[in-house]
Amino acid sequence: MTQLYVRGEAYDLRSDGHLDDLSEWNESIAEALAERERILLTHEHWLIINLMRDFYARYNIAPVKKLLKRDIAAKYGQAIACDEYLSKLFPCDVVKQASMIAGLPQPQLDAELEPSSFIQSAPNPQDTSHFVDEFNFDGKTVKVYPNGNLVNLADWNEKLAAHLAEKENISLTDEHWEVINMLRSFYFDFGVTPMVNLLMKHLREKAGNEKSSREHLYKLFPGGPSRQGSRIAGLPEPQGCIDA
Repeated sequence: MTQLYVRGEAYDLRSDGHLDDLSEWNESIAEALAERERILLTHEHWLIINLMRDFYARYNIAPVKKLLKRDIAAKYGQAIACDEYLSKLFPCDVVKQASMIAGLPQPQLDAELEPSSFIQSAPNPQDTSHFVDEFNFDGKTVKVYPNGNLVNLADWNEKLAAHLAEKENISLTDEHWEVINMLRSFYFDFGVTPMVNLLMKHLREKAGNEKSSREHLYKLFPGGPSRQGSRIAGLPEPQGCIDA
């Protein structure tokens, strides 16, 4: 643990350079963190930093790059969201460097990209309603993580989804498929499985308030629309505050 000194006060930093206590963050600390990275914060930097902090306040997770660029483009225009422009502001990776300066947790990779960090202690199969470790389906062995999400996303198809759902006492309807398809569309657009708040936001835009309500989604997926839904949709488990 290293320390950052700002106006005579010491603040603990983690090994990755992020604040140990995120609640201590303020603009003076941001400037000191930026200085360590040899960055002098300008108005343009603050546009990105504040947007990232707004995203974190809404969804309790630091945005991955695709989500960040989408929000930048929507608010400030495509020219600001391009890689070349963002690299000039934050030369050492906009998401990792900007999240550190913004006083946010380090963005996490998908389980698909860094599976070892998501492997948990295997639960007792008798205590779970989903598959654990591996199971046989259509003459093939399908492997899953202890949380029930597929190890190999390419194993997924609609028939397997129905089998996964049946294991969790769910009979898939058109309404279930609407959510599953939204989860998969979001993942392959942005590279991350959406938490429930993100899922609700995007469903609301596509299907309206009733089908995106928390009550409706939990009726379809009692184990959590993001956590349980991601298992059935053949996606990595979401990160952050998943189904709160």
